[in-house]
Amino acid sequence: MDFDTPWIGFALNNAYANRTLYGALSGLSKDAFTRDVPGFFPTLAATLNHIYEVDLFYLDALEGDGRERAYFAEKAPVYDVAALGELQAGADMRLAMFCQKIDEAALARVVVMDRPGGPVQETVGGILPHLIQHQIHHRGQAHVQMSALGIAPPQLDEFFLNYDRAELAKMYFG
Repeated sequence: MDFDTPWIGFALNNAYANRTLYGALSGLSKDAFTRDVPGFFPTLAATLNHIYEVDLFYLDALEGDGRERAYFAEKAPVYDVAALGELQAGADMRLAMFCQKIDEAALARVVVMDRPGGPVQETVGGILPHLIQHQIHHRGQAHVQMSALGIAPPQLDEFFLNYDRAELAKMYFG
């Protein structure tokens, strides 16, 4: 698989994993989505809302919109699986569009972010792997929560390898 930048591959893998995860949740009731289950967050809804909200925070920092932490204050949790899946898909495409333009100069750019302890400076090259890893981390927790709800967690790592490549990845990379 060849990429102009590896970051577009990671962003598209991220979008694929979220699409697959939400596909496995289609038809899940609000009651089940908000039921207490084992995990870092008490419900599957809280876990997936957290992924989405943190994505918005970092995307804002990367794109320079200036809203940053306001996303946490403005966003009411979304308890409809399909609606949250659509919102997450939009955030995933924003990340892919951002990553499509990445070059060495862009990776070195310093971004100032408003954190609870005050402003911090990070490079784009530091933010991107953190954002991707954050999603992977919490999708793993969502897998446990899905199992507790009686839903078979889907395979999410079928993207990069030729012998194992997901159909969605084949559309993009052959």
